Amino acid sequence: MRIGIIGAGAIGSIVGGLLTKAGHDATLIDQWPEHVETMKQKGLRLSGTCGEHTIPVKALHIHEAQSIGEPFEAVFIAVKSYDTEWATALGLRYLQEPAGVVVVFQNGINDERVAAIAGKERTLGCVITIGAGLYEPGHAMRTDTGKLGFKIGELDGRDTERARELVRILKDVAPATLTTNLGGERWSKLAVNCMANPLAGLSGLGSAEVRSQPVPRRIAIQIAAEVIKVGRAYGYEVEPIFGIEAQRLVGAAEGRGLAEVEADMAAGTQFLTGGRPSLLQDVLKGRRTEVDYLNGYVSEQGRKVGVKTPFNDAIVRLIHGHGVGRLKPDPKNLEPLVQMLPR
Repeated sequence: MRIGIIGAGAIGSIVGGLLTKAGHDATLIDQWPEHVETMKQKGLRLSGTCGEHTIPVKALHIHEAQSIGEPFEAVFIAVKSYDTEWATALGLRYLQEPAGVVVVFQNGINDERVAAIAGKERTLGCVITIGAGLYEPGHAMRTDTGKLGFKIGELDGRDTERARELVRILKDVAPATLTTNLGGERWSKLAVNCMANPLAGLSGLGSAEVRSQPVPRRIAIQIAAEVIKVGRAYGYEVEPIFGIEAQRLVGAAEGRGLAEVEADMAAGTQFLTGGRPSLLQDVLKGRRTEVDYLNGYVSEQGRKVGVKTPFNDAIVRLIHGHGVGRLKPDPKNLEPLVQMLPR
C-alpha cells in the first residue's frame, strides 16, 4: 500500500519511519523545512522505546507535493487539529480514485470535519495511544512501552476488509486492533488528551507526573468526568480511560471510590517512560496549542446538550489568558483549578 503521511510530527515520523523500515511505501510530507531537509540529507532518526534507527525515508516539503506521480492508496492526516481542513484537501489531491482512503490520525474529534471534505465513504478513523516526541529536526523519540498502539475503525462502525488491512499494516509499528465503536474510543482518548495535555502544558509536568502526583491527578479526574458526561449525552459508550471504567471516574469526581481510582491511575504510569504530552511540547516551542479542539471542544459540545463543564472551561480560559508563545509552564499555574476542587 502506498501511504502518504500529511504531517511528519512526532507521531507521523514514528509511524512513517517504522512503516518504511518494515518495507512499506510511505511518504512523509511536512511544513517544517529544517525537519524535512534533515530527513532528506541524513535520514530519519528514531530513538526511545522503539530502539535506535536511522531510516532513509521519503520526505517532501509541502510545496514538493506537486511532484507526486503515483497516487496514494491511503493518506494519513497527522497534523494538528487546527490544520485539518487544508491538510485533508492536500491529501485528497494525491489520493487514488476511487478506492483510496483518508485516515484521521489526530488527537481530538475531527472525523466529521475530514469526512466533510473527503467524503464519509472514504474516511476512516485511527485512535492513537502511542507516545512520541519531536525535539529536534530529523529526530523523533518514542516514549510508550510498545504495549500501546492503534485502534482503526469505520465511521459507521462496520467491520470492513479495508479497515482490517490498515490494522495489519500498522501492526508493523505497534499493536493495532479494529474497533466497531470508533466514537466511544474517540471520546475515551479525548478524555485522556483533555486530562494530560493542558495540565502538562500549564505545569510543565510530564505524562507520568500528571497521573502520579496528587494535585494534577485530582484535577484530571474532574476533567475526565465532564468529558464522559458530554460524550454520553451524545449517545456514545465511552470506553475505559487509562484502563479505568468510565463510570468509576464519574463516581470518583463526586467522591465515590476516589482513592481507588487515584491508585489505579498512578499504577498505570508503568506504561509511560517520561514523555511530554503534545500540548506541553507546543508550549515549550512557543507554538499555538490544540486546547480549543480538546477541552474547548468538550465545553462547546457540553453547552449544546446542557452539560456543565467548569473544569474544561477554566482550562481554556487559563491557556488563552497566557497567550500564544507566552505561557511559562509552572505548577503554580494550576492553582485556580485547585481552588475549584471539591472540599
